[in-house]
This record gives sequence, structure tokens and C-alpha cells, in this order.
Amino acid sequence: MGEMVRYRSNGETSEGYLAIPDSDAASPAVIVIQEWWGLVPHITSVADRFAAAGFVALAPDLYRGVSTTEPDHAGRLLLGLAMDQAARDIAGAADYLAERPEVTGRIGSVGFCAGGSLALWSATLSERIVATVGFYPVLPWERMRPDWTDYTGKAALIHCAEEDGTSAAEGVQTARRAIEAAGGTCVLHDYPGTSHAFFNDDRPEVFDQPAAASSWARTLDFFRTRLG
Repeated sequence: MGEMVRYRSNGETSEGYLAIPDSDAASPAVIVIQEWWGLVPHITSVADRFAAAGFVALAPDLYRGVSTTEPDHAGRLLLGLAMDQAARDIAGAADYLAERPEVTGRIGSVGFCAGGSLALWSATLSERIVATVGFYPVLPWERMRPDWTDYTGKAALIHCAEEDGTSAAEGVQTARRAIEAAGGTCVLHDYPGTSHAFFNDDRPEVFDQPAAASSWARTLDFFRTRLG
């Protein structure tokens, strides 16, 4: 089990859920970025799973203590999320992890739904973030205005749900083209027959166990390859 910690965020203070492997060996680190629900138990459990797999994991609380299970409320929270503040929180999380004695210094990020877009964006916010994974990213890039040129030498992995239009969706292809044009690499995986949020095992109406298991294995392999 992890714990809530506070860290610097461009002169302010943010909070996040930190999970650390039991091993005393130095570990790579992963920033885990929430869905539109907030820092809910599903996200902290994902951070715990990363720690069990040998990664130091930090899930920033982008909503500052607010979470919900109601879609209408979640939509309002996401609409009210200031992108500049989210950027500071994510970049600050990378700096915090880099300073932890347990961390080797190589950092990735992973996110789900809205957090999937934020995770892909994160490599443009911090030079420390060198590998990103987006599960079914949905936020329009215009909200973030990413400078994709910062992906030079970095890598992205995108897991795509059939309900969202698979990897052929325009937002996914926009990211792929931009990352590759910047000199980065981008790998896409489609999961036939899946609904949006197929990885979320707290939502049985959309959870797809085979797709979740496959995407999790691919994510771990990607981070182990890219982060060491």
C-alpha cells in the first residue's frame, strides 16, 4: 500500500499517491494519471500494481481532493481542469520522482481516458519523462496545445478501444504523426470488441479482462524496455 505525499509544483504544492516497491533496489518511476473521475481507488490500485511490478509510482491528485462516481460531475470537473495547472502538477511529479532515492532517474507516464491524453502530453512538459502510455485517450489536443517536437528520442504506446474508433481515430493519428515527425516512436494497439475504459475493473459494464491483461503486459514490457 502506498501513501499520500506532497510535492512542489512550480512554486505551489500538490499532492499525490506514492507507491514504492518492497525491493531495496533503485527502480524506474511511472506517473499514473487519473481518469475524469479523479484520484479514485482504481487509480491508486494501478499505482500499487506498478509498485508490485518494480516501479516507483506516483498518481497526482489533479482535482485537489475532489473525486466522483457520477458522470455529470466528472464532466464538470474535467471541463474545469486548468491545463496550465495540470501541466505544472505533472512536471512537478516528474521532478519529485527524480529526487527520490529509490528512483533511477528514468521516468515514464501512463494515463487513462482523459489521463491518457495527459500522459501522452506529459513528454512535452518535462525532459525527464521519456516514455508515455495512453489508454484510450480522448481529450482534444487543442486544450493542451502540445509542442510535439519535444518527443525527439522519446517513445509512446497507445492502447485503443474499438468503441472509440480504434487506432484509426483522428486524435490518435494526430498524435502518432506528430510524435514520429519529431523523431520519436509511437506504437498503437487495437483491442477488438472493447468499450471505452476497458481496463477499469471497477466498472464491470465496460471491463474486458483479456484486453486489460494484454494491455497491462504490453505496458510493463514497454516501460521495462524504455526505462530500464
